[in-house]
Amino acid sequence: MRTARRDHSQDDGRRFGTLSRAVVSLAAALGLGLACPCFCLAQAEPEPSLSDYLPPSEPEVTRDEWRQRIEDARRRAKEVSRERRDHPELYKPIPEDTDLVATERLLRDDSLQRGDIVTTKKGMFVYQGRSDQPRRDQDFVPVNPKSMR
Repeated sequence: MRTARRDHSQDDGRRFGTLSRAVVSLAAALGLGLACPCFCLAQAEPEPSLSDYLPPSEPEVTRDEWRQRIEDARRRAKEVSRERRDHPELYKPIPEDTDLVATERLLRDDSLQRGDIVTTKKGMFVYQGRSDQPRRDQDFVPVNPKSMR
């Protein structure tokens, strides 16, 4: 005996209709979210603006204020230039004693080791000091040219 066959096409149609409406609703929501992000619930941080990088204490400078600052800086530069021209003696470098500078450089040289030979205007000297102690003038012993022959 054969049972009556039930028509499943209507059930399938209802299920397909419900499914298609859900897909269309989801697509519409996604499309709306992409087109207008203000409807999204989770929003990203706003992009930083130029004012976020400026110090808060400095207000915005107008064009006229900026030009005034430039003019003031030019005026100060001209005053300094005029002062240097009018009184060059105040700005002359102080001549240094080259022998004194060379001696100070030797005393500060950290790479100098016992037995090193240095040459100055006063002649050749052998460093006899110790690396763990500060250098002194007495640490440099003159080299005898006759003993080197």
